[in-house]
Amino acid sequence: MRVLTVNPGSSSLKLSVLDDDALVTEVSGSRDELPELISELPRPDAAGVRFVHGGAEFAAPVPVDAAVTERLRGLADLAPLHQPASLHALAEITGTLPGVPVVACFDTAFHAGLPDEAATYALPRVWRDRFGLRRFGFHGLSFAYAVRRVGELLDTDPAVPRMVVCHLGSGASLAAVAAGRSVDTTMGFTPLEGLVMASRAGSIDPGIPLWLLKHGLTLDEVNDGLERDSGLRGLAGTGDMRELRRLAEDHDVPALAALDVYHHRLRACAAAMAAALGGLDVLVFTGGVGEHDPSVRFRLAADLAFLGVAVDPDANDEAHGDADVSAEGASVRTLVVTAREDLEIAAEVRRVLG
Repeated sequence: MRVLTVNPGSSSLKLSVLDDDALVTEVSGSRDELPELISELPRPDAAGVRFVHGGAEFAAPVPVDAAVTERLRGLADLAPLHQPASLHALAEITGTLPGVPVVACFDTAFHAGLPDEAATYALPRVWRDRFGLRRFGFHGLSFAYAVRRVGELLDTDPAVPRMVVCHLGSGASLAAVAAGRSVDTTMGFTPLEGLVMASRAGSIDPGIPLWLLKHGLTLDEVNDGLERDSGLRGLAGTGDMRELRRLAEDHDVPALAALDVYHHRLRACAAAMAAALGGLDVLVFTGGVGEHDPSVRFRLAADLAFLGVAVDPDANDEAHGDADVSAEGASVRTLVVTAREDLEIAAEVRRVLG
């Protein structure tokens, strides 16, 4: 089965075609170019589209029809940077490739089995029941692939008992994974919770947006500020970690402070994930920053030295693609895994369509 995978971002998207041997043809561009991009690829037998949010209703990938599409539209405001882009991609694929079955694949599905104590917010029951308020977690397609890939790299069967996976990119979250299952994660009801990200604030005092609304800001201003103008961009004027590094090397004070805030939150959340597991056997880095920024890996490893984490400086600096960067004698293995949501999407499409 030849599968087209569609991974929409907030303003761009990546497309891959994978055959049964996982051979890949890739294109990328803006979401407005989707029909042209599809025309550059071999015609697929099926397609899979990444959706950031599946809500409580979609705990597994699902074939798309008109009813499913309508239910997905109802989740758009829970992930405003990505969900509308996925809906747009879905409409374009349906129109451009009539007759090709499409499967919606969800980042929230990997966390569908979170224990109640990790998924439950301490909010009034009437709110939780009426609105379905709970912690969903995100980046599940990346986490699922990373967990499988670590098992292959370490040749572990059964799965690694205690693993913290760090998906670090423009959006960022961590997952505590016990024997292949998500037992805790840093994002929650929406992708705003948790780590400091490129343009998202991460976890803040919930009283702050309430205070801002009372003092004259509109709902749209608060929403846009939290989603698009916070995080590293709010602290240093840029959400691009590479640019931030260049500024920090020139002793730019806001850039240096932004990195300190970023690492303070990353250290605290990573330690919390290890605590949820009762210890740590493997630390995994994936995502654009996790794969390509050795400074982030080195600093977090140093922060987690009390757990037995240590990286080899040379291996860490030279890591390219999947790599073991553990220091000799370290009790925790530290791995870098290339993010391949496309492989996970294709695998899910094949499972769903048989």
